[in-house]
Amino acid sequence: MDIQAVYTLVSDDMRSVNELIGARLRSEVVLINQMGQYIINSGGKRLRPILVLLSARAFGHSGRHHISLSAIVEFIHTATLLHDDVVDASQLRRGQETANSIWGNEASVLVGDFLYSRAFEMMVEVGNMEVMEIMAHATNTIAEGEVLQLLNCRDADTTEERYLEVIRSKTAKLFEAAAELGAVISNRGAAERDAMRRYGIHLGTAFQLIDDVLDYSASPEQIGKNIGDDLAEGKPTLPLIYAMRNGSAEQAAFIRRAIENGGRDTIAQVIQAIESTGAIAYTARAAQRETEQAMAALEAIPSSPYKDAMHALAAFAVQRNH
Repeated sequence: MDIQAVYTLVSDDMRSVNELIGARLRSEVVLINQMGQYIINSGGKRLRPILVLLSARAFGHSGRHHISLSAIVEFIHTATLLHDDVVDASQLRRGQETANSIWGNEASVLVGDFLYSRAFEMMVEVGNMEVMEIMAHATNTIAEGEVLQLLNCRDADTTEERYLEVIRSKTAKLFEAAAELGAVISNRGAAERDAMRRYGIHLGTAFQLIDDVLDYSASPEQIGKNIGDDLAEGKPTLPLIYAMRNGSAEQAAFIRRAIENGGRDTIAQVIQAIESTGAIAYTARAAQRETEQAMAALEAIPSSPYKDAMHALAAFAVQRNH
């Protein structure tokens, strides 16, 4: 099964999710409608809501809560993107201008807050305290990850362990929550819930590691943002950490300066160092290991086309070029 087959498998459910997103985005405040529609419809992969749908269907859920929870997860993800782009002063996402570059930082922060609060309104309507607990914990962990990343910015002494702690909190936590939600609303036991949590956290980690690879190896057209954006922001991602650790003293020194100073002035030299030290391959192998652990976690759940689709999603996470 390829990624297109995954989209096809959940197409009916996804249509319902998109309709619900459109309905619940509406506000009497015109700017909220404009910004919400702009970012929600800007071409995202929708992997997190798809994960809710696949998990719920894999466990035989037949109600409508999986639709609501998919929309909730997408709202929370979108809120984090709005806030991220302000913190990072990003100008481009998914090949389009960021909301903050069009409407300003103040509007982006406030509309992000609206999406968070709308998501929690919708969670109350689902009426499941376990769902509330999972999502409250997830959003809190994501916020901690954002702060940890801020502390690591322009810190060339950031270790691989500290970096992985950031991405597991900031990125992988929402994947973990999305995967577990399907098991929760299907009233599955602790073993299957744990399996879905492990699948989600490893899938999300692999996804972010490949994002790090693409930041130095893809074209702007492929990834929808500028090459070296992480370096420009002084973010010490795994390719940089590995290249500093394994490159020459000269390479380590200019990568250190690039992280501490930010900007793209030495991007060509940095990319050359990353390539010559094998940092791209190292990061890709780390992502592959995470994917293998995600797939291994699925052994605990029943066979179905939805389980097959989760395998395909894990494969896509490391094979994609955008």
